[in-house]
Amino acid sequence: MDGTFAVIFFIVGLTDTYLNSCATGCYQLQDAPARVAVQLSDTYFQSDNISQEIYATYDLPRRYGVFQPVVGASATTDGDLWIGAGAKWTTQDVIDGPFFVEASFMPGFYAQGDGPDLGLPLEFRGALGVGYMFDNGATLTVLADHRSNGDLGEMNPGLETVGVRFAMVLD
Repeated sequence: MDGTFAVIFFIVGLTDTYLNSCATGCYQLQDAPARVAVQLSDTYFQSDNISQEIYATYDLPRRYGVFQPVVGASATTDGDLWIGAGAKWTTQDVIDGPFFVEASFMPGFYAQGDGPDLGLPLEFRGALGVGYMFDNGATLTVLADHRSNGDLGEMNPGLETVGVRFAMVLD
């Protein structure tokens, strides 16, 4: 990843905010559902499935325009760890019904176990997914994400995951 996903994420989010949130105060603090989520994924390095990952996230109970702050941490069966914080954008305007599209961008820190050397401890995680929202606010989402140092280091091989996430609303 060379920063392209981050630019697209912010352009789409800013456009959505302008078109749909500016009448009520573009980036004014608004309530949003707090959610805790667990994601199970396969991890890929240079097209090879190398391990599995468990990834937990917490969506903070607020948003600024369409951006909701989120924190997350993951661990792979190779002993690799990642922890980060960033923003998530979710919309139901793309697909009719209880379906939604979600994207996130989270800078974080990577600690290598027996997995691949990604070049730097600073790794940016960008994700894109499609999900279903249940009547109680819980969601089930299929996501793909890419992690890399954004070409900040000499080496930037990247790491991908494909997984399923279940999230529950916290009261």
